[in-house]
Amino acid sequence: MRFAHSLWLVLIGGCLSLTSAWAAPDEAALCKDQGYPVGNARNWFFDECVRVGSFTHHAEIPGLMGGRANAMAQAAQPLELPKAPQEPAYRWGISQESGLSIDDYLNRQRAMALLVIKDGVIQVERYQYGRTASHRFLSNSMAKTITAMAVGLALREGRIQSLDDRAERYAPTLAGTLYGEATLRHLLRMASGAKFEERYDGKDDLARYGMAAYRGGPAEGARVITERLHPQGQRFNYASAETDMLALVLQGATGETLSSYLQTRLWQPMGAETSGLWRAGANGLERAGGNFNATARDYARLGVLLANDGTRVDRPDLGEILPRDFLIEATDWKQHPEAFAPRKATPYYGYGYQVWTFPGQQRRFALLGVYGQAIFVDPAQKLVMVQLAANATAKAGQTSMGREMGALWYGLVTHHGKW
Repeated sequence: MRFAHSLWLVLIGGCLSLTSAWAAPDEAALCKDQGYPVGNARNWFFDECVRVGSFTHHAEIPGLMGGRANAMAQAAQPLELPKAPQEPAYRWGISQESGLSIDDYLNRQRAMALLVIKDGVIQVERYQYGRTASHRFLSNSMAKTITAMAVGLALREGRIQSLDDRAERYAPTLAGTLYGEATLRHLLRMASGAKFEERYDGKDDLARYGMAAYRGGPAEGARVITERLHPQGQRFNYASAETDMLALVLQGATGETLSSYLQTRLWQPMGAETSGLWRAGANGLERAGGNFNATARDYARLGVLLANDGTRVDRPDLGEILPRDFLIEATDWKQHPEAFAPRKATPYYGYGYQVWTFPGQQRRFALLGVYGQAIFVDPAQKLVMVQLAANATAKAGQTSMGREMGALWYGLVTHHGKW
């Protein structure tokens, strides 16, 4: 009996240890005991308890941004993403810790989904907090890069004549505003020169702009941004409103909303498996600075398309789905003025056309969104990392996530080649 009792304790202890090892970080703070509830129009962005639920049911939250979500239908024949028979032994490290694994990363960071794709094959696919491959995850500002690609498509089609045209040429409702005076190139680089601060505290310029845009659309929002700090084109200043201005331009240039325009030009040709949903205002225009929702695998498909410079390896008959020259210009820091280079635009990243660029001679870039959303792309290695997250703070650099996400990416890149 004593032996059996001891064995029972060992087994229970082992099970408890295993459960602890695989528990996602901060489950209590994220309200696992309530089933990861979905928030409402007032609290979904700020309330930590509803973050997981809201970030995976964003398009369903009633009354948010006018209450509608525009759909981009999936492809008739989705791009296959085969899975490797087993995960590579990826390792990463930071400070005094080395040899850390994918398990270690997931035990430390609030990643709802983590995918690694090499040469179009899924190497890692993990989910936490009860999320699955069927959930649509909120993009936050990763949507900005999708908007930039729409600009490139409109430029290729001649709907937009030049990136050096002023925004008000295509969006006359912006006439008389600082954003209307800005060229499309400067809006793409977030270099309008307008004073705009994003702190994500509900009291910044983003909140002030957002309230006006909610009442009267992006053009009305543009009218509350009235102070110029610099001549346009000189400095990078992150401002989500400038992406909304590009959406207005695209609507004026194409006669379509972003979702309508991109459905047949991007989402379906790239082989999306599930429809993408984009929150729109009461006027039907998407809030382009964020608010896009897609499955982790479809974000991976987008990353694979970007890694292949806008083409599908399995469908050469489709040609350039995204214009290659525009895509490379958008993502190569060497094709932009010095003020937008890595470690110049910010202490680490550079900024291209609505996309973040990595330091180094090799072209690598990232789509980033607050609370830890990310798609990292290395075109030379055909390597993509997708993370959908529920970080504790909007800016990942204010927690360990920013640093450790970068360290994991470095580990992936060096595993398959060199930095």
